[in-house]
Order: sequence, then structure tokens, then C-alpha cells
Amino acid sequence: MFNDVLIVCHANVCRSPAAEQLFRAGLREHAKAHAGAFHSAGLRALDGEDMDPVMQRLLAERGVDVGEHRSRRLTSQLVRAADLVLVTERRQVAAVERIEPTARGKVFALGNWENSDVSDPHGLDEAAYRESLELMDRLVKGWLSRICQ
Repeated sequence: MFNDVLIVCHANVCRSPAAEQLFRAGLREHAKAHAGAFHSAGLRALDGEDMDPVMQRLLAERGVDVGEHRSRRLTSQLVRAADLVLVTERRQVAAVERIEPTARGKVFALGNWENSDVSDPHGLDEAAYRESLELMDRLVKGWLSRICQ
């Protein structure tokens, strides 16, 4: 059982908070099967930054409330506390494991089942944001179907 799931990207202002909120929204469909928590952090995050406004708007269009997100830097304590750590890019698995070597075996790519990475749309055109969000939505649903069995 995964009671604490941590989603990690680079800066914790776009992809990982979006995936965190998609997990929370998707969890409502599986509420009886999973009572865990979802959190996010960034490998190079500056603590306290707001979520990217474009991603926030696109999530709102889907009816996903982002709340009061504030970015935070990934720490070994966050990794140790998590039962499962999901990264937006496969190369980030090694970065998380360098921060917390005991994480081996619980760090996976969000796109693990599709052998894919979620590209960082931050600062690009809206089409890039939409593409990343669509991919994250599909990947989150795949993880929820496994986590909430």
C-alpha cells in the first residue's frame, strides 16, 4: 500500500504540482480503495514559489482546484517519508537516489508504464502545456489504477 506518494520535477512550479493535483482529483473516484496522501517537490526548487499560471489555468479548465501551492525543494527527509516517489523524467530517478540512496526501489518515472518522460512546458507556448497536461493525466490514471487496486 502506498500511503504517501511524492511527485518530483525540476522546480515544483509546473509538472509535479499539476500531477499532484491530478492524483488528488482522480483519487475521488477511488476514495474507498486508497486513503493516501499526495505531495510534490522539486530537485532544484526555490521554496515558496507560486504554481505556473498557465498550468494553473489549464487545470482549472478541467475543474481541478490547485489550492495554495508553494514550491519546495526535495530533501532526503521527504524522500524517506514517501512510500512511492514518482519523477517526471526518467533521468530524475538517479538524481533522487543521489539525494537519498535508501530510495532505491521506490523511485519510478511517472511515465514508467509507457517508457515516456513528461516534457517541461514552463515558459513555452500553451500547446506545450496542454500536451504535457494530457500526458500527465493519462499517466496519473494509470498509476491510480495500480495504486488503488
